[in-house]
Order: sequence, then structure tokens, then C-alpha cells
Amino acid sequence: MKEIQLTIQALSPLAIGRQKPGGSISEAQEYIPGSVIRGAVAAQILRQSPQSGDQPGGDFQALFVEEGAAFFSNAYPTRAGVRSHVIPATAVSSKTSPGFRTEKPSNGGVFDTLIDSVCAESYGHLYDPSCPQDSGRVEPFSGFYSLEGKQYRSHSVATRLLTKVGINRRRATAQEQVLYSVQVINETQKKGREDTLFSGTIRLENAELAQDLKDYLTSSSLRLGGSTSRGLGKVEIEAKVNDYQSETERRVNAFNQVLRSRWQTWGNLFGSPQDPLPETCQFFTLDLQSDAILSEQWRRTTVISPAMLCQMAGVDDPDLALQATYSSYDYRSGWNAAWGLMKDVELVTTKGAVYLFRTPKLEAWLPALATLERQGVGDRTPEGFGQVQVCSEFHHVFREATV
Repeated sequence: MKEIQLTIQALSPLAIGRQKPGGSISEAQEYIPGSVIRGAVAAQILRQSPQSGDQPGGDFQALFVEEGAAFFSNAYPTRAGVRSHVIPATAVSSKTSPGFRTEKPSNGGVFDTLIDSVCAESYGHLYDPSCPQDSGRVEPFSGFYSLEGKQYRSHSVATRLLTKVGINRRRATAQEQVLYSVQVINETQKKGREDTLFSGTIRLENAELAQDLKDYLTSSSLRLGGSTSRGLGKVEIEAKVNDYQSETERRVNAFNQVLRSRWQTWGNLFGSPQDPLPETCQFFTLDLQSDAILSEQWRRTTVISPAMLCQMAGVDDPDLALQATYSSYDYRSGWNAAWGLMKDVELVTTKGAVYLFRTPKLEAWLPALATLERQGVGDRTPEGFGQVQVCSEFHHVFREATV
């Protein structure tokens, strides 16, 4: 499989908006959804070659329609040469001084609670951590981060409101009493000192098609988001084609080593656990890197049950158990450029959700987990939904060593 690594620079404000069902206000998102990138590429190809969408076996069909179509990931805020990830829902930081230590000396730091919560439950204790800096309260810490060497950094974008005047289509002049505002992502950050950059990927099997798509993205002038006819959405894209390298097995093994070491630390403090850790059982997590559209027996859900995971992965494991779940929900819609229609409103499990599973058959799961990382879970995965990372290394960050 080939992976096209994208670095997207905003050259004008980006109106990447979403409107909540029943609401009248369109809020700017802090990232570029994979569906927006996919839709912009598809729409431009159709404008330049209207017949390409009807040609069986053509490049357009291979990219967007046929089985094995390209997977467009979300593009998250980043710095030059750095790839961003979603902070897990199990991460917490100080209520009074939240943030990574490397960004501000007074910050209380960020740490993860997943492994300690599992250990505390098994040893019959309530896990209610406090900030190690001032023993104050901690709260969930969300957003995007990157690991540069040994330094963790959070990434975000600044937004502003643009006020526009409505145009009378018959006279082609400003319409009286018609003003509206659009919330947009700024084209620069930190008062113009930094460019607004986003990192994302496109994965596909066809190596030749991957190279052609990379050349097309870097040579064409795409516009992303809404209000493109008003000068918004202009971007510059840098793309690089690499062989997709899976590190799933390494991360799974490292996660189990850290968990068992932490389990022993709890044992040294509190003696024998109420729920012993079986030697034959191994653990793995699914960390959502994007919103996911999940359904079980035709009903929307925010939990990946063992039965769902076995079906999605194609693994027969009756002993698979869901050990812990941290998830929430939201609603998403969108615009289908090819059809000229609104997409259905979907109930989604929000990015950052964490699912911890336990199984005695870890070796059978490793190839399937690597496939889930490549292709995602749930519905509409080619549009960027359901991206997962198995055993995020952020779970190794504990309270006594905040970052």
C-alpha cells in the first residue's frame, strides 16, 4: 500500500464550517476533514473532465467509487515537517494551568489515565488523580499533539469572523439590509509569524495511481471549504509518496510491557489484586483518530463491542472482552458536490475515543489490527471517518512523569 503524506498550507482564510442539527450558526472546525479534501479533489476532476466519472475502470472510478478506493484522512493542525495526532480521551491536565510543560513552564503538564484506571479497578481502589504540580484538580485535555524528539506539543488554529454583504443577483450590487458573518480559520497564526499548516494522508493500493494523484495535487490550485467564490479556501499542497509502514505489532507489544510493569508497581503498593491479571491474556487499544460512524444491528452506537470488532476484523475470538470504554458522540452532516445535495445527518463517535480490549489470542489479532489501522472502522472510511491508531504511545505517559 502507498501513502501520500500531505502538508496543506492555507493561503487565504478557510471556511471549514459545520452546522449543528437544528441550529442556524455555522462554526468553523479546527481541522480539514478528509471528506472536504476528497470532495474538493473529486469536484475539480469532474469540472476539468466531466466524462471521467462515467468511465468504467478509469482513474476517477478507482479513486472514489470502486472497491479499494483511496482513503482520505483528516488533516490536523501541525508545524512544518511534523505529523499531528489526536489526544486520547483518557488524557488529563491541570484545571488551573492546563497544557504541555514544553509550551509554558507554569503549565501543569499532561498525563494519561487509562492504564492506572484499569489497575486501580482491579486492585479495588478509586482512581482520582490530582495535578502533581500543585495537587489541584485535573480535567480532560483534548486537541491535537505532535511528538518532536521527546517533546510533546499541542497544535491549534486561530479563527475569526468575516462580515460579508449580500449581492442582489439582478442588479449585481450590494443588497440593502443583508449582512452575514462567516467564521473562518486564519491563514496565519500568532499574529502573522507562522503559516497555518495541516498534515494528512491518502492511502491507496495502486502505486502508479498514487504517483499520478500526488503530481495532480501539487500542480493544481485546489480550494477547500465554503465560500470559495468569495476568495476563501485557497491552499498550497505539498505531497510525498511513501510505502505504508505498519508499526502495529511494536506498539502492541510495548503497551503490554508497560501495562504489566505498571500492574506490578500497583501490586508492590497494595498487595494482591481483587481481579488478578491472567498470564495468558494480552491487551490492545483502539484510539479513534477521527470521528467514526458505528452501528450494531442497524442501530447507531458509540461503543465498539467485541462482536462488532470480530466482525470488522474478520477474527473469530469468543474470548475477546471489552475492558474499558471512553467515548462520546456528536452529529455530522456535509455537502455532496457531485450530487449537489446535503448529506444525511449522522450520529458519530467523536475522535479521541479509547477502547481497551483483552484477549488470549493476541497473535491472531495482530494482522487484523494492522488492517484496521490502514482502512479504519465503521462506515464512510474513505471520507476520513473511523481512522484508528492501535495502542497509542500516549498511554505510556503517567502522572509522575507529565509531559
